[in-house]
Amino acid sequence: MAHHHEHQIVPRNDYGRLIAAILLLCLLAAAGYALQHTISCFLLSWVIAYLLDPLLVQAERHGMKRLAALGLLYIVLTVLIIFFFAFMLPKLTISWNGILHELPSYIQRIKQAALEWKSRLPDRYGSEEIQWLLDKVSANVDTAAEKAGAWVYVFASRIFFNIFNIVLAPILVFFMLYYKQTIVETAASWIPEQRRDMMLHIGREVNTSIGGYLRGQVIVSVIVAVLSLAALFILDVPHPIISGFFAGAASVLPFIGVFIAALPALFFTWFKYQTVGSLVQTAIAFGVIYFLEGYVIKPLVFKSSMNLNPLVTIVTVMALGELLGFWGILLALPIAAAIKITWMHLHAGNFRD
Repeated sequence: MAHHHEHQIVPRNDYGRLIAAILLLCLLAAAGYALQHTISCFLLSWVIAYLLDPLLVQAERHGMKRLAALGLLYIVLTVLIIFFFAFMLPKLTISWNGILHELPSYIQRIKQAALEWKSRLPDRYGSEEIQWLLDKVSANVDTAAEKAGAWVYVFASRIFFNIFNIVLAPILVFFMLYYKQTIVETAASWIPEQRRDMMLHIGREVNTSIGGYLRGQVIVSVIVAVLSLAALFILDVPHPIISGFFAGAASVLPFIGVFIAALPALFFTWFKYQTVGSLVQTAIAFGVIYFLEGYVIKPLVFKSSMNLNPLVTIVTVMALGELLGFWGILLALPIAAAIKITWMHLHAGNFRD
């Protein structure tokens, strides 16, 4: 009899609720775009709290009170932050300034390479079309230098809001972690009693899925960044710190992150050595790193897969990335997994009276 219950047709009212839920998500996404700096600060705090909460849970299991565990955790984090600002931030700043200083030479080399490539082509291979294409590329390269200054200004203005987020985030994280149980109990009290157990069960499933993904992705990104940094130092590629951090961040992207991560390193390799052999060495290094990531690191870090359809994954990442930027890309898979879990329970009829 239990099997017949799973195969019953979902009433139209449930589809209406699903459409209403989708519209509500679209409205929230639009509001998130309008309040992107505020939402960004809140999401940063929420992700940090999500990552740190298991440490507090372990401390509580060993008899520590949450407030004392929070104090100890903040002391450790303060030491790590001081180390970052004292050692890592200056190196990142020097590397970034070096890229900006070398930008005009990069542009000139691109133009020179394009002209050399044109001179090697026989005249019979559509020389007029190729000349038109090279003229367009040359014009865009010239305007790129002018746009670089405006881009740096916009980047600096964004840094201001990011600094504001960094200052405010620890305060929000503290209250999120300290009042976690109160928040959960208050949210549970708003759920109708006849559905409370089911909603809490779904919430635990979603929490396990999202928490496992976020913590696992941070671990994978850190490992990829460290391996990339070490490989680029060994190969003597310029700006290894920037390229290593970029590779770690790009690993968040499903499927295409593997290819995007290697682009800065290949770019700097070509400008320094301008040989096919050096490009092949860098490409092989990243190939080995992402082979380890895909077949060794991720299977060990992610105990269970979200089992999301690849097409759904790509569309979700693109849509939320367009709406919310970095946070949309980072949270696309957890949101898709949460919707999938909820839909499975809805389809199984667990929300029926």
